[in-house]
Amino acid sequence: MFKIVHDPIDAEALKQALADSRAGACVTFEGWVRNHNEGQPVEALDYEAYAELAEAEGARILAEARDKFAVLTVVCRHRVGALRVGDLAVWVGVGAAHRDAAFGACRYIIDEVKARVPVWKKEHYIDGASAWINCATRGDHAAASKNP
Repeated sequence: MFKIVHDPIDAEALKQALADSRAGACVTFEGWVRNHNEGQPVEALDYEAYAELAEAEGARILAEARDKFAVLTVVCRHRVGALRVGDLAVWVGVGAAHRDAAFGACRYIIDEVKARVPVWKKEHYIDGASAWINCATRGDHAAASKNP
């Protein structure tokens, strides 16, 4: 299941939710807030989402991954709100009978989430400036504008 969440993501609890006795592999991905982007020192991020639309698109992506890779269990969480450097922003977990399917599905899910799910990111820089990053629609790679 795909969910937009405001509270910190509990990766261990989500990993346990993947448990299935038919699975021989579990692959997870954690996306953390880093302290830099494109040469700019970052001190924090704000994520915003239209939760209903984001969760519907996320559910479609997880269903596609199940069909394409024959995985058993899939879970994805994306956090919104104010996040600091080091915070867990997005988590993907996949359980499958075989590692190849689990790796493939995990990669597919995070790539599609980044491309298709309406989640917007505003970076806050050490110098006090901020900018919305990668907020264009799919296929449009317009540069983000910097706001002091």
